[in-house]
Amino acid sequence: MAELRAEIAKLKGVTGRPVLRLSGMEQKTEPTDKAGKRGAKQRKTERLVIHEERVIKADVPAGSRFKGYEDFVVQDLVLRPHVVRIRRERWITPDGQTVLAPMPAEVAGHFGPELRRFVLLQYHQGQVTMARLVSQLRAIGIVISKRQLVRLLNADTGPFVDEARAVLRAGLETAPWISVDDTGARHRHQNGYCTQIGNDHFAAFTTTNSKSRLNFLEVLRAGYADYVINAEALAYMRQRALAGPVITDLKTNPDPVRIATEGALWGAIKAHGLLPDTVVRSDDAGQFALEDRALCWVHAERLIHKLDTFTDKQHAAQQRLRALIWWFYADLKAYRRDPDPRRRAALRARFDRIFRRRTGFATLDRLL
Repeated sequence: MAELRAEIAKLKGVTGRPVLRLSGMEQKTEPTDKAGKRGAKQRKTERLVIHEERVIKADVPAGSRFKGYEDFVVQDLVLRPHVVRIRRERWITPDGQTVLAPMPAEVAGHFGPELRRFVLLQYHQGQVTMARLVSQLRAIGIVISKRQLVRLLNADTGPFVDEARAVLRAGLETAPWISVDDTGARHRHQNGYCTQIGNDHFAAFTTTNSKSRLNFLEVLRAGYADYVINAEALAYMRQRALAGPVITDLKTNPDPVRIATEGALWGAIKAHGLLPDTVVRSDDAGQFALEDRALCWVHAERLIHKLDTFTDKQHAAQQRLRALIWWFYADLKAYRRDPDPRRRAALRARFDRIFRRRTGFATLDRLL
């Protein structure tokens, strides 16, 4: 049957789905020995919180001695409606006015916080469609319409936005390095770009209509709305050769007004304590080029991998360099698992030997 489908697709001129392979970097550098991890395995039941205990009595003959219990842990899930009727007292004062008890602070609408948590989890993380989510809730016993579900998903998103902004600010204030990237994304039926910022401890995603340097700096400002002219801002402008008197009537490239705006944004980022000596790791796109930057290993090696060679000598030099880079990367990951000051110095020297070598292949040497 598969051969028949392939033949039909060939006749139609359809190539079929592309075969997507995993990154070779992880495959070639991950340790294969997993036996050492078994000794440190933790019992799953030790991480569980016991909510209920049932004592099962045994039918024993007279004179038997009690020797404690043998535990058996059962995990279960309870999904059922929990309906609360809030009865607010009403009073009439001596002067004829009505006093009504206030609503509890945690109540916002006719659906509770745990139900909204479940809806958000299923829709955003579980990727459950709106129609299926309505059917699921009704099957559980919740009386809800599609319009009410839409309100649960869209209403009162301010706390989520504030939380996401706080995560980004905390990450940018403390991170020694961040990785950044952007990709095309649609929002409100318009094409835009989603910028990702994060490291091992946090991640932030921001969708805007641009992927320029100006947009990236605004994202790094993490919700602050001010522009600051300070030493960092002036240094940014000088590095990009911005003249003192800015003439706005002339069309020049780069635009001096844009450079000045970028500098004021950079000054605001530094004034709020964001990116203190933080290394920005990217795919070498121009909008991410800030003070301290690093190129992702995957993209660095990709430049050599995609390099065209025309002689056997050039091909041999290319493959030799690729092998040295993979080997070095594997040793870097081993060092990360078990740091050693002596190995640190050796790895630094080895890095210089690899990337300062000259092979005689001019294009390859420029990449190095």
